[in-house]
Amino acid sequence: MQQLFLLIFLSISLLYSKSVTLNNKDLQKIRSSTNEKAITIRLVKYLELKNKVKDFKLMKKLSHVNAFYNKILPINDTIKYNVDDHWATPKEFLINGHGDCEDYAIAKYFTLIETGIPKEKLFLSEVKVRGETNNHMVLLYIENKKAMPLVLDNLSFKVVPFNIRKKLKPKFIFNENDAFILKNKRIYKRVNIYWGKVDKWQILKERVYLKNE
Repeated sequence: MQQLFLLIFLSISLLYSKSVTLNNKDLQKIRSSTNEKAITIRLVKYLELKNKVKDFKLMKKLSHVNAFYNKILPINDTIKYNVDDHWATPKEFLINGHGDCEDYAIAKYFTLIETGIPKEKLFLSEVKVRGETNNHMVLLYIENKKAMPLVLDNLSFKVVPFNIRKKLKPKFIFNENDAFILKNKRIYKRVNIYWGKVDKWQILKERVYLKNE
């Protein structure tokens, strides 16, 4: 029965999805998993979410996508992947059923684009959380350069303006087109991000768009 559900998902996903389309390797991984039923249910609910929210108004759409992914359990990269910082694709995140802050933000970014939100208005943002030593990542919706960003965070089921999240201090924001620093939590000026030896953002985009991972 689960195999039938997966085949149905594969057929439907070809119609509705860009970043999450199952291939034979994915199907084999799911079928061999002890969590096959849970994975299948999560993938079906993902398709239902995208179909449900496509005509929603902005705040309702943001809130539904934020809440959907926040139900997935968090896990540290060192435990899941045995590396310090792994950026999972949306499909990888949905199949694994675990992730850290980057994985939540990335999945929300691509899902909202697929449901009609212009990618120019969505930004991944690396932030500092007051009282925490590690950096954190959230997704921002920014209507225009003068607007206060709205925050989608795996630490909160509420989508709220950035100025309400007093404990979050943005370091920089980026999407597929631009990168900026913020001043008073609004877009201030364009910057170039130095990713070091490994450009994690470029690698992730290639995995999503070119490799169907």
